[in-house]
Amino acid sequence: MSVTIKDVALEAGVSTATVSRVLSGKDTVSMRMRDRVLSSVEGLGYRPNALARSLREETSKTLGLVVSNVMNPFFTAVARAVEDAASEKGYSVILCNADESPDKEASYLDVLFQKRVDGLIISPARTSSPQLQSFVSSGVPVVFVDRTIEDLGIPTVRVDGRKAIEELVEHLLKLGHERLAVISGPPETVPGGDRLKAFLACAAERGAEIPEEYVRFGDFRRESGRQAMRELLRLRCPPTAVFAANNLMCLGALQAVKETDVRVPEDVSIASFDDIVWFELTQPPVTAIAQPVRELGNATAEMLLGMIEKAREPESLIIEAELIVRDSCGPPPASQ
Repeated sequence: MSVTIKDVALEAGVSTATVSRVLSGKDTVSMRMRDRVLSSVEGLGYRPNALARSLREETSKTLGLVVSNVMNPFFTAVARAVEDAASEKGYSVILCNADESPDKEASYLDVLFQKRVDGLIISPARTSSPQLQSFVSSGVPVVFVDRTIEDLGIPTVRVDGRKAIEELVEHLLKLGHERLAVISGPPETVPGGDRLKAFLACAAERGAEIPEEYVRFGDFRRESGRQAMRELLRLRCPPTAVFAANNLMCLGALQAVKETDVRVPEDVSIASFDDIVWFELTQPPVTAIAQPVRELGNATAEMLLGMIEKAREPESLIIEAELIVRDSCGPPPASQ
């Protein structure tokens, strides 16, 4: 049988109101009385009911974090940064993995709403969400990270990769590539659409129009990158350089190449959006566009906590990405 606040009051010989004041840190109780109450709490092993306390105080000291795919090292690093920043302010984080599924995301949002989280950070898997609208309508602070749903007016913290993609295109063209291809994420998502448009536009601006057959679509997961790369390699005239729009699809593309006698970068150059530590260890190391993930996660958590504590007005933040050139991109084969 669990110990209640009444048991503590009886043991200490005080009222339940006095026990409550001691546990909430109120300074209206004498030191002698406070010591008696805390001694009884320790002796009985009493643990306050966090949910009941949150209902009384209208706060749960808990944040919800919904990421698109926890298997993606990018979101794992974001979650770590958010958790660290939240912990410093005394908040716990409930991490939910939508796994790129709108239905799974909706289910998690329902659970977080019922648990009365103080705020929500989400990288949405869809372009609309009634469950997310419930948070907004109820006044619960919400911040988007990496992805956004623009018509909801929710502040967003994300990385702008346009400049880094432009540098990548210029790098590939200077190496002599003429047949550029892209493995895009879902174009209906903001990262998928933005990265695809940027790559196509930057190439076109430099006279390197990318034909439709060189544009393949994945779902930001590894197997989709593997399948897309297989299709590109089977073309009668395959591309000599391929840009994968996230790290997992790039890993899938590298796996597809490994299953053939095609060599990187001698036969095909490969680059990725999203850098991960593994890319430094592969043979050859992979050229990648790096997002400042720690900065991204910290800024997102700080923005949400500022909204919760009404310390500042939220304002969307854009952080620049950086191109890291490694050995997976080289000159095209002489037969191009």
